[in-house]
Amino acid sequence: MLGQLNFPALLPYWPELLAGLWVTVQLTVLATVGGVGLGIFGAALRSGRPSWASRLWGAYVEIIRNTPFVVQLFFIVFGLPNLGLKLTAGEAALLAMLINLGAYSTEIIRAGIQVTPKGQWEAGRVLGLTRAQTFLRVVLPPSLQRIYPALVSQCIIVMLGSSVVSQVSYEELTFAANLIQSRTFLSFEVYVVTTLIYLLLSIAMRQVLLGLGRRWFGVQA
Repeated sequence: MLGQLNFPALLPYWPELLAGLWVTVQLTVLATVGGVGLGIFGAALRSGRPSWASRLWGAYVEIIRNTPFVVQLFFIVFGLPNLGLKLTAGEAALLAMLINLGAYSTEIIRAGIQVTPKGQWEAGRVLGLTRAQTFLRVVLPPSLQRIYPALVSQCIIVMLGSSVVSQVSYEELTFAANLIQSRTFLSFEVYVVTTLIYLLLSIAMRQVLLGLGRRWFGVQA
């Protein structure tokens, strides 16, 4: 069986795999930055006084956390055009990943904020800071320090979930792997190589994000 494997036959297709990998990396970077930013905003909103905005955001979080990512993607790609909003495959993929990570990161970050001692909020008021300044300068940094490893894991999950966007013909890594497999019929070889690429990408992403966490927040992980 092993003697029948033909990994060298994939060498001519490395440019396609690398191009797909680059698209995946770009998607991941944009979705991570935007999704975490969305999560910080949502966590701040849901940690404040109850309002119609916080309830609306809570409904968004519940919808996203309780529906499959592929359904969310298909709704954006095939549903939004019926409402007059047409997106390219890349725009739809990025929007789906942003919305998905934004919902999950909202709850992760909110969990860190909820265990923040109330004395920190009071200290901010004593120093003459506004509520927004107290949140950004006093409350948010230690909250992120507490939940940072969990947030990193969620970012990696969203990166791995980006493989689903191949279903809407966006040419990321999984799309490239499927295309190569259809041309070569070397299914085992193609998907072993693709699995290893995703594994290395996950490890590299975790190390980079944890390194940034140690630098910015003093995270020990």
